[in-house]
Amino acid sequence: MAPLSVLNDRKRTGIIRLNRNSKIFKSVIKAIREKKGEKIVCLDLRKIPEAVADFFVICEASNTTQVKAISDSVEDTVKKECNEIPYKHEGHQAKQWILIDYINIVIHIMHAETRKFYKLEEMWSDAELEEYDS
Repeated sequence: MAPLSVLNDRKRTGIIRLNRNSKIFKSVIKAIREKKGEKIVCLDLRKIPEAVADFFVICEASNTTQVKAISDSVEDTVKKECNEIPYKHEGHQAKQWILIDYINIVIHIMHAETRKFYKLEEMWSDAELEEYDS
């Protein structure tokens, strides 16, 4: 396994940085909108050296059924349109906060109360924030 310094050095590893026009980014936003995800925001983490990804996409849902539906929609849409599967996903049991990790873009699908409690946007307040209408 490579040391973290190598993983963070994107020039040496040849990892291409994403932008908001990237196909995977557009697919994620589309999938969230299709399942009526609410309060969609994107945190651009590319200027934060400690960040683990280029983007966080955060949205909320009103119930656990919708959290799962959005998660399934994101994974299915990205698989069909970009031929990508997540590196990792977590939270499918409790369905309060499902995280889908595509390495450079991490999607957080949260129940409204969970989002209020954890306040990810405040935690990453140095990041540029862009809102997307639902």
